[in-house]
Amino acid sequence: MAEAGLALALAHRRGALALEMELEVAAGETVALMGPSGAGKTTCLELVAGLLRPRQGRVSCGGRVWFDGAAGRDLAPEARRVGVLFQDYALFPHLDARANVAYGLRARGAGRAEALRAADAWLERLGLREASRRRPRALSGGERQRVALARALASGAQALLLDEPMGALDVATRAAVRGQLRGVLRDAGLPTLLVTHDAVDALALGDRVAVLEAGRLTQVGTHDALALHPRTSFVAELAGRNLYPVAVAAGAGLKEARAGAVVFHVLADQVEGPAFLVFAPSEVTLSAERRPGSAQNVFAATVRELRAGTDRVSVVLDASGLTMTAEITRPAAEQLGLSPGRDVWAAVKATAIGVYA
Repeated sequence: MAEAGLALALAHRRGALALEMELEVAAGETVALMGPSGAGKTTCLELVAGLLRPRQGRVSCGGRVWFDGAAGRDLAPEARRVGVLFQDYALFPHLDARANVAYGLRARGAGRAEALRAADAWLERLGLREASRRRPRALSGGERQRVALARALASGAQALLLDEPMGALDVATRAAVRGQLRGVLRDAGLPTLLVTHDAVDALALGDRVAVLEAGRLTQVGTHDALALHPRTSFVAELAGRNLYPVAVAAGAGLKEARAGAVVFHVLADQVEGPAFLVFAPSEVTLSAERRPGSAQNVFAATVRELRAGTDRVSVVLDASGLTMTAEITRPAAEQLGLSPGRDVWAAVKATAIGVYA
């Protein structure tokens, strides 16, 4: 990893949570940290920022050690030069945008004139010159977010930690603000660790995704890599894939992969024994009757749940005890008369299935 990046190796216990993780974030890279509630995402940010002291481990940024449990080094939060953006942005309600941005520099010992000049420069850079004299209550959600970022950047941050930065925004403004935030992060060129529960935010803002489950990193990679090779049910759901641990038969050509009582027929010459099997819901076709055709995998299934989208419907199925999700068009769902309890046939081609150890 480049010296300018952020590197963390943390071990900490907080209540029932035992957190142990190692992660590197390169300069200019944004890593989206995702996971179920209670997995330790916000705890990780607090440990990096110095708001919590790890039980053991090491945190460094830009070649400077912020925390080293073995060496007894533990820099105070204000000495770490890290910009932290909380979900509510933590702006001072009695100060205007300009004074809020200047506050970080003033807290580090800068004179008033110097701090205000820097604040003006950052507000201009982030397109906030016209909003500089307005207090937080008079700013939009996106403007408050950029003011908080300007405050972090103006104070000389070497890394950014963002905790659900889109969480305080309404759905209608999120798309526009994502684009603005992506541009700011790119221009800042800092290692950025971003906690989010939203897959769209992770895809739009993160160069990589790190998945934290029960205090452990279960998978780290690009969104495409996670979609191709998910390794936990959470990652599969995040990527929108059906995932099953299977036992793959030996041999070449079309062969069996068993997931509980369900047998898939797959093409996986290089894989045998314990493995993962994955396919997209859009690869599942549904019919009221069993049809002859080229699909090598046809299962009797029962509709468990329907989840309607804008123009497509996700159909959650029970296939001999195996949960499977299909994604079909609204007209197709209406033509089949789908409802919970309806029996259907689900088909998947072998060529649509990925198998990997």
